[in-house]
Amino acid sequence: MSAEATVEGLALELSSYLDTNRINQVRRAYYYAEQAHEGQMRKSGDRYITHPLAVAHILADLRLDHQSLMAAMLHDVIEDTGIPKDALAEQFGEDVAELVDGVSKLTQIEFRSRAEAQAENFQKMTLAMARDIRVILVKLADRLHNMRTLGPMPYEKRQRIATETLDIYAPIANRLGMHSICTELEDLGFTSLYPMRSKYISKAVDKLRGSHREIIEDIRGKLQEKLEERGLPGRILGREKHLNSIYNKMKFKQKSFHEIMDVYAFRIITDTEDDCYRILGAVHSLYKPLPGRFKDYIAMPKANGYQSLHTTLFGMHVNIEIQIRTEEMEHIANNGIAAHWMYKNEPSSVTSVNQARVDRWVKGLMEMRERADDSMEFIEHVKVDLFPDEIYVFTPKGRIMELPSGATPVDFAYAIHTDIGNATVACRINRNLGSLSQPLQSGQTVEIITAPGARPNPAWLSFVVTGKARSSIRHVLKSQKRAESLELGRTLLKKSLKGFGAKLSEISDAQKQAVVNHNQVNSFDDLISDIGLGNRMAYLVARQLVSGSEETEAAEGPRDIEGGNHSPVTIRGTEGLLVRFASCCKPIPGDPVVGVMDSGKGMVIHSDTCSRLPEDDEGRARLTHLKWAKDITDEFSVELRVELERQRGVIAEMANAVAMADGNIERINVEEQNARFGVVSLVVHVNGRRHLARVMRRIRNIRAITHISRVRH
Repeated sequence: MSAEATVEGLALELSSYLDTNRINQVRRAYYYAEQAHEGQMRKSGDRYITHPLAVAHILADLRLDHQSLMAAMLHDVIEDTGIPKDALAEQFGEDVAELVDGVSKLTQIEFRSRAEAQAENFQKMTLAMARDIRVILVKLADRLHNMRTLGPMPYEKRQRIATETLDIYAPIANRLGMHSICTELEDLGFTSLYPMRSKYISKAVDKLRGSHREIIEDIRGKLQEKLEERGLPGRILGREKHLNSIYNKMKFKQKSFHEIMDVYAFRIITDTEDDCYRILGAVHSLYKPLPGRFKDYIAMPKANGYQSLHTTLFGMHVNIEIQIRTEEMEHIANNGIAAHWMYKNEPSSVTSVNQARVDRWVKGLMEMRERADDSMEFIEHVKVDLFPDEIYVFTPKGRIMELPSGATPVDFAYAIHTDIGNATVACRINRNLGSLSQPLQSGQTVEIITAPGARPNPAWLSFVVTGKARSSIRHVLKSQKRAESLELGRTLLKKSLKGFGAKLSEISDAQKQAVVNHNQVNSFDDLISDIGLGNRMAYLVARQLVSGSEETEAAEGPRDIEGGNHSPVTIRGTEGLLVRFASCCKPIPGDPVVGVMDSGKGMVIHSDTCSRLPEDDEGRARLTHLKWAKDITDEFSVELRVELERQRGVIAEMANAVAMADGNIERINVEEQNARFGVVSLVVHVNGRRHLARVMRRIRNIRAITHISRVRH
């Protein structure tokens, strides 16, 4: 068949939904591309132009607009033939040139296994999608044709392209609701990566289908009869199980091949939404529905715009899965966002909702991109978003929020607004107070309680599942850590300068700049922040500031290397992320304490008799002497070792004694015991040494207690 015939074949297909003028523009783009690619061949031995034409055919099946089809014809022209973008703009207009440029840039992206390159490229892809979603549609069609013709490629290249398809392109097609492209990409990728497994599953499917043909026809006949009896319009289609999804269910859900295949799946396509619900009633009267397996995606569409009624019935000793939807829903289920163009002239509520969802998703990606510090972090957030199994929950006003399964109230809060997420302190689930970390269930009503000045808790990162929540929390914690490291760094630097008899305010800007240059940092604030994080020593920076940055690091130390007892740094115990209390000696207010800088993490506070402190002079010199602030009301945990005679009720008596002394028990643990004596480890919360003495006195007064001591590991 000549190229003319195929371009004319395309023109014929386009005439069903485009006018002659637009078809001629697509034809013109074809001839331009044919000329540009003259002499180029594909690995298969075909002329190169067959590829752009095939891509245009795929887009024509999706009924995409003429500009997308022109971009499909021209998508490799900039890349392969050296024709510049402005030449295309002159010939075909700015929009088409922009699309071609966007697709070319995506084509240059190779998602190699090197994660960072992949992540960075994913960001570029996001930008292209944000400017014009059609760029990714042309790219998906291009990838689909390349996957269909992967055969002649060398093995390594086949593996790379197939992996990239399964990791990146198929999930994007799924997220955009393009089911038919997504499943074909998945199956082609699977067959390419695992030819033997694919052959085995495919043979097994054919064999099973042959032996089940009668049952399938029987069920179809009964369904058809029921619809006719009730006068309901509907065509019944059998549903194929796809190789990749069979393989994944076997692998991840640990189901046997027969368990997966013993389900008979049908799709009933009807005229109106009303008919969908009537047909549901009809099939439920024919076979018993399985409880808990009914899903109404018409009232609550999936995140990618998918709508359908799903039900599972039990009949003829087998499970029967049925999806019921209208023609328009069927089109949108298969073609997703691409369906938007087909209905552009006659906008329907379904497509505008669908378009709004995609816009919201892309906007969310852009927000995450701005917040993520690096591209690796960004792709980690997005991967979660590409594989959503949705749950649907309600706001107190009845608005539906869709979230990935496993989402918690914190994810919900960030989905409403970043500021609400940041200020969250508690939540109500179905009007009862709930835990912020518990996964939500579909249908719950969630109310978020906020407090002014509240901040995200670092522990949230261990349970949130949405990219938006994770990136927002990290963003706030980073800026909080920065502010705290500056404050701590400044305090430590001032203290060290005091040892040299100098003040920070007296140091000239020129001198500060010289020290900044010497340490190769961007600014004086970065230098101070590094001190607060424990990455630099305050007294070395102080010495450079006092005596000139060229001073070698082995020069005389400060006059009062330990800062003297007359100038310890005051701590309150509420400094935040960068001041932590050592778990080995558990210091409490009133204990003599010292600070040890922990590289990158700030200061750890130890009791000054702790066995983990450095022994040598140089190590001791790096310790920061601290004193406690006067008015500390915070609680600190202390471990006590209690030896006692075993008597009935002694543990209860001990708990009562702690409560009488206003202490709080965190943990009681019986360490060892024989018939007469026992040793109990007791962790209590107190707000200082005096309070601890009061608690210990109360416990000591119990007759059965023989000995009590504070434990320091």
